[in-house]
Amino acid sequence: MSEIRSASLAPFGEKKIEWVSRNMPLLNSIKRDFEHDKPFDTMRVTVCIHVEAKTAYMARILAAGGAKVAVTGCNPLSTQDDVAAALADGGIETFAMHGVNSCDYTRLLDRALDIRPNLFIDDGGDLLDVISVGRRDLISDIIAGTEETTTGILRLRAREAEGGLSVPMIAVNDADCKHLFDNRYGTGQSVWNGINSATNLIVAGKTAVIAGYGWCGKGCAMRAKGLGARVIVCEVNAVRALEAYMDGFEVMSMDLACAIGDIFITVTGCEDVIVKRHFEKMKDGVILANAGHFDVEISKPDLEAASVEHYQSREHIETYVTSDKRRLNLLAQGRLVNLAAGDGHGAEIMDMSFAVQLLTLRYAAENGAKLEKKVYNVPKEIDRAVAEMKLNTMGVTIDELTEKQRKYLAVLSVV
Repeated sequence: MSEIRSASLAPFGEKKIEWVSRNMPLLNSIKRDFEHDKPFDTMRVTVCIHVEAKTAYMARILAAGGAKVAVTGCNPLSTQDDVAAALADGGIETFAMHGVNSCDYTRLLDRALDIRPNLFIDDGGDLLDVISVGRRDLISDIIAGTEETTTGILRLRAREAEGGLSVPMIAVNDADCKHLFDNRYGTGQSVWNGINSATNLIVAGKTAVIAGYGWCGKGCAMRAKGLGARVIVCEVNAVRALEAYMDGFEVMSMDLACAIGDIFITVTGCEDVIVKRHFEKMKDGVILANAGHFDVEISKPDLEAASVEHYQSREHIETYVTSDKRRLNLLAQGRLVNLAAGDGHGAEIMDMSFAVQLLTLRYAAENGAKLEKKVYNVPKEIDRAVAEMKLNTMGVTIDELTEKQRKYLAVLSVV
């Protein structure tokens, strides 16, 4: 039986799901295929992901493909209770509520695993952690899992290196049709949507400090520049720092940037990116936002220690006042600002990402017997298929190699 905030919220959640479904042509096409082919017939799938309209539609497509589906959240603040209610009302077991504490969050993960999944979708690695530590009884039933995020992939690679990967995992985040578009264009837009919605302040003329220049950081920096901000990038990777510099951004350490910035966005996947010594130098009124998976990049213990007063200024904004009367404004409790203070990525972007997810799960269902307990990349043919589908929906045509060109390139490849 589902565990949600209130069944009465379902009608509005249903409207949200209907809205995104009209803007996700790839998923609509896959849904038709799945309804016909039933690739997950008799299978059980647990989905641990941000519970909002786009992910709800993906869960319904899995069910249309014959799967028994259970859904749970991957972040305590990103669940939309009306969407969770709509999912439950439609017959999908749903264990997700906005604003739960850490104990209840883990308990809901555990409940979603009670269906004993054959396949699962993870977002950040928490579900795999529960399986590997507390629910090892499930391992014999699991064919494979997929991981949606950069942070989750880092955790996967670490487990694999230590020899502790309990089930086969496929790194969906590393697929070209995921990270090149979702992480860059999706994150770039949705993070600023979240910040702008929460603050109602202008970006033009301000200095934006982006900590991390991976694909998500590139997107945040690109959109900050487009909104008229002066952009500073902080990095620990020399190659990425050089790339940011040649992309036209200023590059410096956080120790220098902390005294200059007006808006700070952390997107590194690491902890303690902004700490006490940085808070001590910041200007009055700065905005602190995190776009990394966990709420550890902006040190909340250090922020609390640096302040003498703490209050809520607006929905999604907590203001910390220092002894010298500077106000440091933390958005969304330091959690994912684009989901905790916004609706996440646009439907058209997630149309691609979830197309990769669904086709990868079908691949795992069909090839499970061959998979070992290691991290796999998404097959290139899935990337190509998703890209071709997306271009078709946009009415874009591209060139094709002639037979002569194919032979020429084949000769070069063996020279």
